[in-house]
Amino acid sequence: MRSIWKGHIRFLLVAIPVRIYNAIETSEKIQFNQLHREDYGPIGYDKRCKKCEQIVPNDQITKGYQYEKDRYAIVEPDEIAKVKIKTNRAVDIVGFVDASQIPNTFYDAPYYAGPDGPVSEKPYALLREVLKQTGKIGLGKVVLRDREDLVAVFAHENGLVLQKLRYPNEIRKMEDVPDLESAQKLDKRELKMATMLVEQMATDISEIEMIDHYHEALQKLIDSKIKGKKVVEFEEIEEIPRIDIMTALKKSLQRSSRKPMVKAVSKTTKKKAPLTLVKPKAVVARKRKAS
Repeated sequence: MRSIWKGHIRFLLVAIPVRIYNAIETSEKIQFNQLHREDYGPIGYDKRCKKCEQIVPNDQITKGYQYEKDRYAIVEPDEIAKVKIKTNRAVDIVGFVDASQIPNTFYDAPYYAGPDGPVSEKPYALLREVLKQTGKIGLGKVVLRDREDLVAVFAHENGLVLQKLRYPNEIRKMEDVPDLESAQKLDKRELKMATMLVEQMATDISEIEMIDHYHEALQKLIDSKIKGKKVVEFEEIEEIPRIDIMTALKKSLQRSSRKPMVKAVSKTTKKKAPLTLVKPKAVVARKRKAS
């Protein structure tokens, strides 16, 4: 694993040398290239002006901030380049807070922070254990890529995580979500049954299947294309029946009391027979005939 940043985690007079690593595996994400159908040549980024419909060369492109409809404040790239934040290669911790004080919506990109050499191993381990025992999270600021980011530092397994946070002004207000006021009325019986259902379904996260089935299906399609096959798995969309909430709660409680919460059967042990890819319209037509 290659580090992307080297500096210190610092609070008051304590400075711990660290290296920062990406915690997200971007290579696992399937990405497609745009190709020309006739010769399968890659399609480049078409820098075409939406106003005059001409392709614009790089030296004729500038940046502008739209402050009104069709009105922009022009900002040249060299002007943006002059906007620099003073950096000292340090994650400056300004305080330690309880995890409950940081709204979930604030959390953004995670990074791993590791010790930078033998000299940092002891203070690194000390900070990790203190954060574990106190349950506190360090809040600080750091300049990673020309921008000052708000970050949280917390213990995770045998190391430290540095997670970028969104600033409060970047988060929309929950009260702006439509129709929230009309969703305040509760029936006491329904609330009691829903609470029972949640308690019956309580489990450990290790028992929950966390597999990206879309990624698996997409990879299967790509593999079949590479091997020259034309057979892929086709899965119909499940239609969820509409029933009243009380009936749904009663049936859910009965089902949850019969079936323990366990991981789903692995696809390696139970395979579906491959089906020929068909158009959705054909499926709909067959359903109508059957009805």
